[in-house]
Amino acid sequence: MKDKKFLLLGIVVGVAASAGSAFAARYPISRDQVAAAVSRLGMQVAPEQVTLLADVSATTSAPTLTVRSIEPWSNHRMTARIECENSEQCLPFFVSLGMEPDAASQAAAAVAHANLPKNSTVSSSRKFAVLSGTPATLLLDGERVHIKLSVVCLESGVRGQTIRVTDRDRKMVFHAQVVESGLLKGSL
Repeated sequence: MKDKKFLLLGIVVGVAASAGSAFAARYPISRDQVAAAVSRLGMQVAPEQVTLLADVSATTSAPTLTVRSIEPWSNHRMTARIECENSEQCLPFFVSLGMEPDAASQAAAAVAHANLPKNSTVSSSRKFAVLSGTPATLLLDGERVHIKLSVVCLESGVRGQTIRVTDRDRKMVFHAQVVESGLLKGSL
């Protein structure tokens, strides 16, 4: 009987140890790594020009980052969607790139002509009411409930289009219809 208890205890400890390795250390992704990924596209960006919109980490200390899209955000800023080349290393995330107006317009032109990875997009902010990576307000309406929620757009969209948005903690994803610039609506 004692042998069975020790065997069972050994199995439990072994399973717990292997489960602990599944939650191995996470390594923060730095502004230097993002600047290097953007610079590989031919758009020179200093780490000081990169603003991480959230704390981002990866399962390895030096993941290979891929720029999926770069879009205008404001006169002096652009937003870029970044992913790890190996999707198991990190979740996609957005960064803000600060630039002077002339540099931003040159960068947009350079990116438009760059050899971006497959499935990437570069678009003009004039077409869209909301841009991916930008904050917005989501109005969720139910039969007896009305919720106003601050969200981040995961896709760019025009009025009337349904896009994906996430809460500030990036824990929940919603499908919402674009009403106007910075305003979306959904139902419960």
